[in-house]
Amino acid sequence: MTDFVFNTTASIRQLIGGAGQLGEILEGLPFATTHREVLFVTDPGIVKLGLCKPALASLLACGFKVTVFDQVEPDPKSTTVLHGVDIARAGDIACVVGFGGGSSMDVAKVIALLAASEQPIDAAYGVNQATGTRLPLVLVPTTAGTGSEVTAVSILTTGSQEKKGIVSPIILPDIALLDAELTVGLPPHITAATGVDAMVHAIEAYTSASANNNPISRSLAVQALDLLGANIREAVSNGSNIEARSNMLLGSMLAGQAFANSPVAAVHALAYPIGSLFHVPHGLSNALVLAEVMRFNAPCCSVAYAELAPHVFPEIDKNRPDQDICDDFITRLIRLNVDLGLEKNLSAVGIKESDLDRLAGDAMKQTRLLANNPRNLTRQDARRIYRASL
Repeated sequence: MTDFVFNTTASIRQLIGGAGQLGEILEGLPFATTHREVLFVTDPGIVKLGLCKPALASLLACGFKVTVFDQVEPDPKSTTVLHGVDIARAGDIACVVGFGGGSSMDVAKVIALLAASEQPIDAAYGVNQATGTRLPLVLVPTTAGTGSEVTAVSILTTGSQEKKGIVSPIILPDIALLDAELTVGLPPHITAATGVDAMVHAIEAYTSASANNNPISRSLAVQALDLLGANIREAVSNGSNIEARSNMLLGSMLAGQAFANSPVAAVHALAYPIGSLFHVPHGLSNALVLAEVMRFNAPCCSVAYAELAPHVFPEIDKNRPDQDICDDFITRLIRLNVDLGLEKNLSAVGIKESDLDRLAGDAMKQTRLLANNPRNLTRQDARRIYRASL
């Protein structure tokens, strides 16, 4: 067995209605004995829906002084983070809470890092480039997809519209709070896109060419697909089913733990430019290129894909050659996207043939991710994958 490192969030709490107990949870962190200033990082949509009301009420009831920073946008910009850092420093913030989807949690991570450090943000980009310490950090996901609450990764959009990652165990939170009640109101389309996003995390973690691909990550990826495959249709069609919602949230978290340590690859590398250039939500971007990236990788991954297929589709016939199971797996994933009501192709989100060269060029900048792909991928390969996904 090869050497590996596995890092994850120190404390993971699955608690129905837990958002309404956030104040009591923060009381258990050491900072609360001397400082009570909390920065609550979220987005305007969460505030408008009222999802954060129980959490804020709990914090205030426990005597915390709360500053709400609700300016996080999809594909969050580095400038948004820096604005949040300024607010944190001016308010003498002692703890950061990230409440929302992956964007809010990613922004909260970097605010917690930079508010306690003199390191410029540009110096923190990359793998293990972040230095110093961070403020206490609690993350509360409101979607079942990104797994950001257990990843040492924050993805930001720079001034050039390029996505860059800060990857460091320093930004792993102290506590991840999984409260499935927060996901009950998610519309079917968002439930579907984020659920497929979590599946992509598990699939890419299992097949990652990273030197740190490890048995813990692979086991977690399988467990994640068991939960996600069994519950995604019910969560989309019957969003009030709290058991299905809980299973999706847990599956997303397990997939997050898997890819946080056995990193994702070409699906994400090709999805990022779709998000940054065309403002397509990240989960949907992944769903739109998943099948064609899997077809490209199949010559190197047919055995692994055949191993994963029954965990998403238990009814699949396993008494066939691996390549046949692999092909069936890809076909069923395409059908699943359609059944869940997701857009069928890149054309459906406004992408044209004339956009493909730019997409391919931007995808090739994601060297951190492409290095993990099980099959070497060139710019021409990327363009062909985009073309097949139109």
